[in-house]
Amino acid sequence: MSRDHVQSAERTAPAAGAPGRARPDTRPGSGSAQAPFLELLARGASAEAYEQPVLLARAEGLPTERITELEQAKLLALRVRSELEGRRRREAELSALFETAHDLAGLRDLDAVLQAIVQRARSLLGTDVAYLSLNDPARGDTYMRVTEGSVAARFQQLRLGMGEGLGGLVAQTARPYVTDDYFRDDRFQHTHTIDTGVRDEGLVAILGVPLMLGHHVIGVLFAADRRARVFEREQIALLGSFAALAAAAIDTANLLAETRSALAGLERANEIIRDRSAVIERASDVHDRLAELVLRGGGVHDVAAAVSQVLDGTVEFTEATAAPAQALQSSRAEGHAVRHRDDWIAAVAAGDELLGALVLRGHPGLDPVDQRTLERAAMVTSLLLLARRSAAEAEQRVRGELLDDLLDARDRDPRLLRERAARLHADLDATHVVLAARLEGGTFDADQEADARRRLWAAASHLAATRQGLAAARDGGTVLLLPLTAGATATDLARRTARQLGTSVHEPVTVGASAPVEHLTARPDTVAAAYAEARRCLDALRLLGRSGDGSAAEDFGFLGLLLAGERDIAGFVDRTIGQVVAYDERRGTELLRTLDAYFSCGMSPARTKDALHVHVNTVAQRLERVGRLLGDDWQSPARALEIQLALRLHRLSAGTRPPART
Repeated sequence: MSRDHVQSAERTAPAAGAPGRARPDTRPGSGSAQAPFLELLARGASAEAYEQPVLLARAEGLPTERITELEQAKLLALRVRSELEGRRRREAELSALFETAHDLAGLRDLDAVLQAIVQRARSLLGTDVAYLSLNDPARGDTYMRVTEGSVAARFQQLRLGMGEGLGGLVAQTARPYVTDDYFRDDRFQHTHTIDTGVRDEGLVAILGVPLMLGHHVIGVLFAADRRARVFEREQIALLGSFAALAAAAIDTANLLAETRSALAGLERANEIIRDRSAVIERASDVHDRLAELVLRGGGVHDVAAAVSQVLDGTVEFTEATAAPAQALQSSRAEGHAVRHRDDWIAAVAAGDELLGALVLRGHPGLDPVDQRTLERAAMVTSLLLLARRSAAEAEQRVRGELLDDLLDARDRDPRLLRERAARLHADLDATHVVLAARLEGGTFDADQEADARRRLWAAASHLAATRQGLAAARDGGTVLLLPLTAGATATDLARRTARQLGTSVHEPVTVGASAPVEHLTARPDTVAAAYAEARRCLDALRLLGRSGDGSAAEDFGFLGLLLAGERDIAGFVDRTIGQVVAYDERRGTELLRTLDAYFSCGMSPARTKDALHVHVNTVAQRLERVGRLLGDDWQSPARALEIQLALRLHRLSAGTRPPART
């Protein structure tokens, strides 16, 4: 039909009830039956409007033949309309795919491309929401990368386990899946996390297609509605095309990242090559300086100073106890210098023994060659220390012989003893403490035990030499004679010595100390008696389960005379006051403290309440509870003595102080 004919039809008189709008002419002989439908096609009318010509013909009573012609023309026009809409839709889809491919060709920002893909997919499929998830191999799950149309924050932040939800089904099978009612679909695994997020978003119908790189699924592209909906095959294919473009965009971005990384690596390699000559010269300079230091008998601090000049920084030698423990152990285990904050730590070790560390201060940017320079300096330092140790061992043997003579009282001439001590820089007229030390490393075989004793003796000898004291191996352990500094106590010295020896040998060391002794040469048995006292303290600590600790006789008072030998201290405490201890631990009460204060205050409730700062009724209630736990005769003289002794032993084994008296 010609365009003029259509325009003529549009100029016909308006129908009744529809002023100003042309009514299709359905009268007999007024024209072809297709004319009104061609007009509707030209106007792009809705599908419902195609029923109007047939309804008007029936209302006007036109012949059956005419109505039949109109019905056939309507069906033909609807098919034409559907074909035109399909072509327009395919044109829009192809245009969107072309634009997406164009964006991909000029990829600059992966997030922007993925966002455009999700937006176009949502627009063309006419869904409420579209979103894209990517797999995270490192965490073994999948996460939301891009969303469009989403309003729920929890949904936008979902992280899903692999194989969960509709997306998990898509990822497992590498095939599209669609559901018209998500919560009634049992083909996939529902989880509380996913269902909560989907419910927050209000989604009902969901379509998911896989993002494929080769044969691997790297994510899923979704389109979803907040109402029940059936997705057509063409729509599934369209979303699959967008998924392919998204996968290509991700692959392209990964390739670009790898290319940039490779280029950066090449640039760094070129820089290393350019700097190689200077590095070789610097390494040669370090070698010459260190060799010269060794040949002329330089010390560890000379090595540190030489390396400081080469590395243009501050290098210091520190004892193992002063260096960061974790970094020092890592350097020792790996055999390389390691970074610690802005410093570098290189362990100085000889075999299994840690001698100290070289620390490069405030130099975080250390290149590999300079790092090896620091490591080489640490090795030279360890050699110098071993050489110095060989010379010191002779001195240590002399120190040990002098201490043996003091313990055995073989040389009774005070003048000769003082002269021998003076040559070792020791002053026997000063106040000293005798310490007995023993390793607590567990069960050893004969070779291991001998090696452990040698290490303990070496550490003790080194400590004695640095403190102007003496050390010797004796009775399966080590005995030390160390001067007592002003303001310090024998207990302080014992605990400090236990820590230092334990750090040096990397095993717990228990140390018992005597009371301070003076004028060691005046009486032949002074040192021997002090050593016996230190041994009793050592035995007491081990019996009380305080291995690895240090203590002096002054800490035990009269109990120091009772703790020698093999006695079941823990069993005695448990039998005597075990029920009170267990009750406090179970209920969080203070019956034990109240009982201790009660005996300390002469069994006076009035003074006990002052010592504990509580009401006298509280004291009475607690003591009543103690009586129910220990029995009615707990305050009898015999029982009270046992309880007080058990309290004292329990306090000593826990390392706590007695309550203050008022």
